[in-house]
Amino acid sequence: MLFHTMVGSNDIERSKRFYDEVLGVLGVSEATLNIAGSGHTRLFYRNENGTNFVVTEPINDEPATVANGSTVAFSCNSPEQVKEFHDVAIANGGTSVEAPPGPRMSPSMGPIQLAYFRDPDGNKLCGIHFPT
Repeated sequence: MLFHTMVGSNDIERSKRFYDEVLGVLGVSEATLNIAGSGHTRLFYRNENGTNFVVTEPINDEPATVANGSTVAFSCNSPEQVKEFHDVAIANGGTSVEAPPGPRMSPSMGPIQLAYFRDPDGNKLCGIHFPT
């Protein structure tokens, strides 16, 4: 359903360092640098399933801000990868939020592994794994 998800950055080089490391845990290659027609820099992280995660300098030249109530969740292959995803984010300038990484019981989905953190610009991210 989704082609891409985009978040804003106030420091695109810092974001590149952060996301190259964090998304590398999931096997995602380093960002492809894109310069928009407006001259603003964008980082494209492509996934084999056709979805893209994009980090951009806001094209209206206003500061990037976070969306209250928004979370971008990334699928992980195992509970261990959820924890590693979180820990690499924290080691590279992210901030842990909510409960520590670990299992959560969802009445509608059963047990799941979750880890929440914010990137250096404050965008809320999540690593998630559904046991089989």
